[in-house]
Amino acid sequence: MCGIVGLFLKDKTLEPDLGRLFAPMLHSMEERGPDSAGFAIYRDSVGENALKVTLFHRDENQDWSALAAAMETALGVTVAAARHASHAVFTVSGTGAAGLIDGRVRAWLERQDPAIRIMSVGRSIEIYKEKGLPREVTARFDLATVRGSHAIGHTRMATESAVTTEHSHPFSTGIDLCLVHNGSLSNHNRLRAVLRRSGVPFQTDNDSEVAAGFLSHRMAEGDDLGTALEAALSELDGFYTFAIGTRDGFAVLRDPIACKPAVLAETDAWVAMSSEYRAIAHLPGCEEARIWEPKPATVYRWSLA
Repeated sequence: MCGIVGLFLKDKTLEPDLGRLFAPMLHSMEERGPDSAGFAIYRDSVGENALKVTLFHRDENQDWSALAAAMETALGVTVAAARHASHAVFTVSGTGAAGLIDGRVRAWLERQDPAIRIMSVGRSIEIYKEKGLPREVTARFDLATVRGSHAIGHTRMATESAVTTEHSHPFSTGIDLCLVHNGSLSNHNRLRAVLRRSGVPFQTDNDSEVAAGFLSHRMAEGDDLGTALEAALSELDGFYTFAIGTRDGFAVLRDPIACKPAVLAETDAWVAMSSEYRAIAHLPGCEEARIWEPKPATVYRWSLA
């Protein structure tokens, strides 16, 4: 079943209220996904020679400070670590392009504790997700207090893979790109193998992670997000509604049959998307919003000015 939500703020004066506005959207999808929940927040962008790496460990007593210090010594970078319950955000900075830092950090972390999972990497993205009811998950990470420009989230009812934090949404397989998904892909195993040969990393057997990997691979090859989503329509078999976040934008795509529910709403101040209208109804000015059902096989995109 699952529920997906997204909120993109066009009015920058609303950014201090992003979490306060977004948390009720996720809560309203609790009946559609009581197993686990997660969200991606875009905020506090770092410079070109830095990256934010969001990490997860099942042990909430994980010593993130010690790991950050070891990373600094091993890689010759500067690391600022901030704990958020079972997650931590490492802001890694050093000389050279952010892409070089990304590769070195990923490789080093893979050689450390195998229980550490990379939730996201980018200049502004942070992903938090956990097992449990959405209200419990958002409280654990203080979502209502978060500021930022946009967010996407997911409440999960597991149907094809295990109920774990790792299998929860959002999934991120590229710099600042993440995806949440309501539906099912039929060709994800074959496509995962193809993408792995091209160097795309995967941490789970979840079909939604393959969709994220497909988009990040196409964009690494030179596509913009719109072109990558158009390619997804021909390469991804199954039924799906996607909400996608990037550092400077937000997008929605439904498959050509469009059997999974979705609604979009837009005002001069914001764009919102959800599986059901009730997740949007509380937003300021919603009574004057343009509200519609996204068409099948149609890419909808918004970008920061």
